[in-house]
Amino acid sequence: MTLPTILIADDDRSIRTVLTQALGRAGYQVRATGTAATLWRWVEDGEGDLVITDVVMPDENGLDLIPRIKRIRPDLRVVVMSAQSTLMTAVKAAQRGAFEYLPKPFDLAELMSVVARALTQPVRPAQEPAEPRDAEERLPLIGRSASMQEIYRTIARLTTSDLTVMITGESGTGKELVARALHDYGRRRSGPFVAVNMAAIPRELIESELFGHERGAFTGATNRTQGRFEQANGGTLFLDEIGDMPPEAQTRLLRVLQEGEFTSVGGRTPVKVNVRIVAATHRDLRQSIRAGAFREDLFYRLNVVPIRLPPLRDRAEDIPLLARHFLERAQEAGLPVKLLDQSAVEALRAYRWPGNVRELENLMRRLAALYPQEVIGAEVIETEVADVGPEIELPPTSGRGAPEPLAQAVERHIKQFLASQRDGMPMHDIYDRVIAEVERPLIQMTLAATRGNQIKAASMLGLNRNTLRKKIRDLEIPVVRGVS
Repeated sequence: MTLPTILIADDDRSIRTVLTQALGRAGYQVRATGTAATLWRWVEDGEGDLVITDVVMPDENGLDLIPRIKRIRPDLRVVVMSAQSTLMTAVKAAQRGAFEYLPKPFDLAELMSVVARALTQPVRPAQEPAEPRDAEERLPLIGRSASMQEIYRTIARLTTSDLTVMITGESGTGKELVARALHDYGRRRSGPFVAVNMAAIPRELIESELFGHERGAFTGATNRTQGRFEQANGGTLFLDEIGDMPPEAQTRLLRVLQEGEFTSVGGRTPVKVNVRIVAATHRDLRQSIRAGAFREDLFYRLNVVPIRLPPLRDRAEDIPLLARHFLERAQEAGLPVKLLDQSAVEALRAYRWPGNVRELENLMRRLAALYPQEVIGAEVIETEVADVGPEIELPPTSGRGAPEPLAQAVERHIKQFLASQRDGMPMHDIYDRVIAEVERPLIQMTLAATRGNQIKAASMLGLNRNTLRKKIRDLEIPVVRGVS
């Protein structure tokens, strides 16, 4: 039996060596080169069963090779690697026909898994959509952290399908930006993108807002009005803060998702629509289900593909890039040019960002508008942070400069939790809800400490590995593995 041959193109000799040795030990034949021209010659000559290519090579961009490879050898799969770990790299790789995209540094075990899948899964012909125009100039999402890389890869995979997506994350993490990226780089980008915030609509008007109403349906309804579903026909409907939707509207939404049609308020004739649904919430909907505030069947209809956005404090390595981006946008809006010195960058990275990316953007605009100096230092950042309010002060201490004891911190937060009554949510299943709030960051941080190694994480936590896997799945915790 002939062993599969893998063609590698990467101008980094050390990476070629590592891949050649690892793939050779796994039983594959390997040919490696540092140029796109040599890779192309091999492909033209009919060599290889799989291609692994970097994006940036001395003679050609690896992404530009993919359409050429697909034209002459449509069954030859291509895996793309890149240190240019932006959303557009992942999207371009997917839209040009790559089997998989792996940001550098990559996890060798994951790459081996990708190789095995690429060589065994049957080839399914797919229509290649055109690339969006001017995509490089305006990236909708900024950041190169491991957690953002996983989000880019998920978005890229979803550009060729219309699957329903549920985006979760704290307020200000960029949920609408992800929804827009799914639309703008997907198959429905020529259709409308309609966004509606459930929390901003009075309860009694939500059904009319979503499904429209007929003339005379209620006092003040002088004309027939289209709802957001009709407006989004052929495109994407983004339902922001879906957790705030009242129960009666949840029932009607479920019916639309099941049947693909609805009747307007006061209407009798069913209206058919073809709409992709992207929903988002800052709430834990599983807790809302247990509290009786959200329908379980609707949740599973919406949660086909979950995307969880990390808070900014969990991707502090992205803060300098984001800050520079927002200062550039402020300059484009006519505000003075501002730069951050290294001390200012470190102060930004040390801050907890309860308002997430939105708070960072507002701070950068404020710096550009209010401060005369061109270079901003740490003292300015510390002044602005201190002026915002007590909820963003440094972590409390026990009174003698020592860190606050864990039990005391937990007690303080539970008191706040009970006092706020969780934004007015019914107070049921408090034990499960509080435990989930503690478990998620505990597991996330342990996984981060072990770089995604679940065996080590389970050992550190004192859990059975299967128990840890179940908790990761139930709490929708992203697991990102990598090598430094």
